[in-house]
Amino acid sequence: MSAVLSDRGLPPRPEPPLVVDLDGTLIRSDLLHESALQLLRQAPWALLQMPLWLLRGKAVLKHRIAERTAIDAAALPYDEAFLGWLREQRAAGRRLVLCTASDQRLAQQVATHVGLFDEVMASDGRLNLAGQAKAAALIERFGRGGFDYAGNSGADLSVWPAARSAVVVNASPAVAAAAARTDTPVERTFEPPRVGLATWLRAIRVHQWLKNLLVLLPMAGAFQLADLAAWRAGLLAFLAFSLCASSVYLLNDLMDLDSDRAHPRKRLRPFAAGLLAPLAGLGLSLVLLLAALALSMLLPRAFAAVLGLYFALTLAYTFFLKRKVLIDCLVLGILYTLRIVAGWSAVGLPSSFWLLAFSLFLFVSLAFLKRFSELTLAAQLGKAEAGGRGYLASDLPIVLAMGVASGFASVLLLALYINTDVAMRRYSYPEVLWVTLPIMLYWVSRMWMQAQRGNMHDDPVLFALRDRVSLACAALFGLTLWLAR
Repeated sequence: MSAVLSDRGLPPRPEPPLVVDLDGTLIRSDLLHESALQLLRQAPWALLQMPLWLLRGKAVLKHRIAERTAIDAAALPYDEAFLGWLREQRAAGRRLVLCTASDQRLAQQVATHVGLFDEVMASDGRLNLAGQAKAAALIERFGRGGFDYAGNSGADLSVWPAARSAVVVNASPAVAAAAARTDTPVERTFEPPRVGLATWLRAIRVHQWLKNLLVLLPMAGAFQLADLAAWRAGLLAFLAFSLCASSVYLLNDLMDLDSDRAHPRKRLRPFAAGLLAPLAGLGLSLVLLLAALALSMLLPRAFAAVLGLYFALTLAYTFFLKRKVLIDCLVLGILYTLRIVAGWSAVGLPSSFWLLAFSLFLFVSLAFLKRFSELTLAAQLGKAEAGGRGYLASDLPIVLAMGVASGFASVLLLALYINTDVAMRRYSYPEVLWVTLPIMLYWVSRMWMQAQRGNMHDDPVLFALRDRVSLACAALFGLTLWLAR
């Protein structure tokens, strides 16, 4: 069979290699940032070593981090549209080369998983293969104009002029416009996913701010809802706590990237899905924390102290305590209770032993309920443990028992309070408070029954705030307190 000839009587020239960038192009994330976060999660003291590694060069930093971490290449947020196009190019006989500034060790893991690349070029601990260095390496390997290049960032503007054609993937409008102005023709463009205010609001979990309404509970319990000064202090406390909590939520999501990506619902969170950059999340976390501290300066010093304690404890929870069995649930109960303490501090009200004890037992019960739901889901998926929490599927019965016991203990504390001199002095009709007991017994029992039936798919507190029966119980509870005044 004769070869197919071109118009000049020569066989058609094969397509030049397609060189593909990794960070921000093949995946919607950055392996340096992800591996650095993973190292910080495993060994927070590495934060002190990283500047020393960086002083020896960015390639050294990447290499030191890479040799201490292991990525799950299968769980990374790949750009599926671009990956599908690469498969088409490969099927057509195109030679594909992965060329990245990420460390060779991590790049090779990605290439092995994807299974499309004939060659991998990456940083090696000596040379940081980015920008001009990448362009020089590709020219030396393939010659000027001897390759097509797919990239996404400002650093790739140094590489595209050396390529035959450009493929622009997930680039910002500024980078895409700059790429179009080069002498290299743009062969194809893959638009980035749309990221707007709604995405950022999801990232800082504005819906979780409902939990911080607990700071208003002391004001309501003291029947000061008509006091405008108390409302001002309470709302400032609510906003400060919400911003502080969102700051930690961002850090928590960045520390939990691996486990979130293995979760059927959490994998859709903005950072896990690669919609938002980890570095941007760290920056926003710092801004929110500073804003929370600024607001706390407008309130009594005691409130700032409680907020500082809350932040320190949530930070410890994010990095260490959430992987400590039982301690994690105790800490969650304390964190909820601190919101009530903050409400007292902000408005200047005296604390109550009974409310503290009641809330601690109640929220520890809800913390166990959350773990119970996670373990139930893990068991349904055939997993032996809940991702990264240290609980085993075999722990379900004891978690159930401890959670129900803690919930009922909170009701018992409420019953004991009703018969105290404190309640007798505070309420005109303290006997009416007994109505709160069957309300609480029913609500705690129903929450656990919902979890047992597999209906608890969210944080228990958020579930309660969206559940009509729970809201009805809260309304009846509040009405009972009002009638007992």
